[in-house]
This record gives sequence, C-alpha cells and structure tokens, in this order.
Amino acid sequence: MTSHAHHPTQSAIPHELDHHDEDEYVVHGTVRSYLTGFVLAAILTVIPFWIVMGDVIQTSRTAGLVLMGLAIVQIVVHVVYFLHLDTKGESGWNMLAFLFTLILVVITLSGSIWIMYHLDSNMMPMSPHDMRKMP
Repeated sequence: MTSHAHHPTQSAIPHELDHHDEDEYVVHGTVRSYLTGFVLAAILTVIPFWIVMGDVIQTSRTAGLVLMGLAIVQIVVHVVYFLHLDTKGESGWNMLAFLFTLILVVITLSGSIWIMYHLDSNMMPMSPHDMRKMP
C-alpha cells in the first residue's frame, strides 16, 4: 500500500478553480447611482404620504390604484439602483429568478385577495337574533 500525501506547499484547490473567471460580470454601483436611487426612493415614499395625509384623491379606489402604481415604481427603483438586477448580469439568470418570484407573489396575493373577497361576499349574513347567541 502506498500513501498519497499532499506536499505542504501544494494547494488543496484545483488549479482551474484557483483563478477567477475573466468573463465574470459583476456590477458595482457608483456613488452617483446610489444617490440617484436614494433620491428617487425618498420621493416615491413622500408622494404616497402626501396623497393620503393631504386627502388629495377623494375616491379610495383611485387613491389605492395610484398608491399601488407608486409602490410598483418604487420596487423597480430598488431593483435597478440597489440590487443592480439587469438582463446582462450572469446571463440574465438573476432577472429571470426575480421575475419568477414576482409572478409567484402576484399569483399568491391576488389569489388570496380573490378568495377572501368571495368568502366575504358569499357568507350568509347573521340576523340580530343569531348575533345575540354568539359567545
């Protein structure tokens, strides 16, 4: 039996894995891009507070839709300026994973809201007599 021991100067990492891939695409934001993202995020946070607190939009449905639109724009700002997700990095896999997650969240939230709405509208109303029997 022969023993194959490593020489103390040999690396345990194979030579192919020891070097970084030259084609690796890493995005690092600049100070200007982070400041732009911060300013946009701050504006997109202040506007909804102003809309709600100032009672700018009278109908709640329209206000809700405007707030939802502003929230979506703010998500895009965060994804672009802070998470640096685009179609170039890692062959677009990061963006694809993000879109898949977004689709699952939309399906889950819209399905949950739909189920709760229909449960609420299809429940039998209680009479005052039945309400008095409740514990």
